[in-house]
Formats: sequence, structure tokens, C-alpha cells
Amino acid sequence: MPISRNRRVAGVLALALVAAVATACSSSGGSGGSGSSGSSSTAKQTVGFIMVGSNSDYGYNEAVYAASQKLAKDDPSVKVITADNIPENNAVTQTMQSMVDKGAKVIFATSYGYYAYAQKFAAAHPKVIVLHQGGFNTGKFTANFGTYWGQAFEPVSLGGMAAGGLTKTNKLGFVYAFPISQTIANIDAFELGAQSVNPAAKTYLVNTSNWCDPLKQKEAAAALIGEGADVLTQHQDCQATVIQAAKAAGKYVVGYHYDAESLDPSGWLTGSAWDWAPIYEAITKVALDGTFAGSKYNANFVGSFQDNDNPLTLASFGKSVPTSLQSKITAEETALKKPGASVFTGPITCQDGTTLVAAGKTMTYAQINAISCLVKGVVGTLPKS
Repeated sequence: MPISRNRRVAGVLALALVAAVATACSSSGGSGGSGSSGSSSTAKQTVGFIMVGSNSDYGYNEAVYAASQKLAKDDPSVKVITADNIPENNAVTQTMQSMVDKGAKVIFATSYGYYAYAQKFAAAHPKVIVLHQGGFNTGKFTANFGTYWGQAFEPVSLGGMAAGGLTKTNKLGFVYAFPISQTIANIDAFELGAQSVNPAAKTYLVNTSNWCDPLKQKEAAAALIGEGADVLTQHQDCQATVIQAAKAAGKYVVGYHYDAESLDPSGWLTGSAWDWAPIYEAITKVALDGTFAGSKYNANFVGSFQDNDNPLTLASFGKSVPTSLQSKITAEETALKKPGASVFTGPITCQDGTTLVAAGKTMTYAQINAISCLVKGVVGTLPKS
């Protein structure tokens, strides 16, 4: 998993469209882009990575950036170019075009809101391999397009176990951005994990309607702490603000996207951390050797514990987690690797009392990817948009 580096925490910069495009592929660094590791030899194959937030956010985008740099280090034949702080609008299209103009043969569009732009760009540029991180295509794939992700809810449920085992108030706070199925599945899995060790635990929700807005995150954390939550978690791209809010209030925290234990060694319980390098390297190899079309990556690729290829892993345990609870969590992690095992195995009930999963049944990934039900034990409602 990524290792935290000592750096100041960088917030998302509000870039104008022209500035975003101008900096998208800058080889001199700066807020809009970052150059590759290694030389700029013309023999190198260029691979581009586009991020919606700062590449030093202690979260989602930093995990992407760290893995892109590992790709550049591990494969001397590859030149990596990156662009961060690119908004989820036509700026991403222009950034992709700028990368192609600089020779990119493979582009990783790594934010959820890039999906439609990435799919359309792939259709218009059949000689460029375009990958979308976190999307799920229900239609036909062009020969140069694919999506990839992991069953994120698996390690998130393990973080829920840590939260459920350490809470004294039985109130867990969850700060999230948007009510998309990925997020809903994570909220539900977190609560189900907490319930598995503490049936009285409840998960309280506050949404920010933004992947990274430190002010809204601070307000959300304060509201949850005011409700009595003594463990906070989140589905936000940047996680430093919520961790710092928990630390200031003397509360525990479960992380997401990146192992940020260094921000609060005492309050950090565990979390989920993306280890994207193996999948980036595997996809790049297939793309550049001409065998991408028809491969498992020219589809909806989803890693899992069972297949031993889930790019989202269990983060380190903090010193506040007793060894007995650590053992329960790691035992559950092992159990989830067995054939047929799933966080979403019934009986599971929705907030309104309806059945989400019947006893003895297990949801498919496609069903989970379309989930809209908050499970019993979650406190809060989802916004309509």
C-alpha cells in the first residue's frame, strides 16, 4: 500500500478551464500537472494519468499519483505524464487530447465523473487505449475502452469492525460526497461490519456534495461529533480534514483511499488503502503489447479478495486497536477470500424494513453496483441529487 510522505496537506485548487488545459501535461510540475520519472527518451511509450484533485491529498488522488510513479520506475520503457486538479467537465476531454498530442497511447481517467468523457473520447480515438477508474459500463465496449475497480466495500466493512469495536457511544459518523452506488455500498458495508462485532452500533450520515471541500468536511465532522459520534470515517477524495477534526476532538477515525496513520497515530484505527500499481502495470503491458482488445481489461474489471487482486487493501492498524480486535478483523479478511463469501450475504434489511438480501442469498457485483438501499442501522437519508 502507499506509504505516507511528509508534506504539507494540499487542498484542491479551483482551476479555470484554460489553466487546467494549459497545465494538464506540464513536465515541470506545479498544481496542474507533474512530469514522469526517468528521461524523456523518444523510445519510451507515453502513458497519461488524469486526477480530479491534488496529487498530495493524503487520499484518492495521492494513491493514483504514487502508483503512476511506481509504474514509471518499474517499467523503463514507459514515460508517465500526469495532470491533477482537472474538474469533471470538458476540461478532462481537452486534457486527454493534450496528452495524445504529446504522444500518449494509454490514458487512465481516474475520477468517477470522468466516465462519459472517457467513453466518448475512446470512441473518437480508436488508436488510444482509454481506461476509466470506477465506472461500470452496461453497454458494448469499444476495442480500446475499459473500466477497472475493486470490491471496495470488502475492506471498508473491515474498517467498520474496528469502529464498532472501539465506539463507546455506539454512534459512528460517515462523511460522504455523493449518493452514488459505490458510496452507498461502502456505507452499508461499514455498518454491517460494525454490527458484526457490536449490534448496537449505528452509522450517522452527512454528505458534502463534493469530492474534496475541506470547509464542508470540517462542518460535517463537527455535526457528527455534535450528534455524539466518537468514530469518524468518510468517502471523500481528501481525508486530512476529517482526520484532523477527529484528532482535535479526541475521537477515533477510520480512513479511506490512503494509509494516513501518520496524521493521527493515536486516533487512527485502520482503513482502506488503494494499491493501484499492480493493475496499472498489468493494463499498461497489455495495452502496449497490442493485446488489449478482448482482454479482461477491455471490460468491467473488478478485483476482489476472492481473486486475490483487490486493489483496495486493509490499511495499517493504529495503536489503539487491541490485538484481540485486530485478530477478529484479519480473520474476517481471510474468510472473505473463500469462494462464495460476501459482505452482502443475507439476511440483510433496508432502513424501511424491506429485504435487501434474503437469507442464504448473496448479491452479485452488478446488483451491488446498482444499490440504492441504506441498511438498517444507518441513520440519515440520501439526497435526491
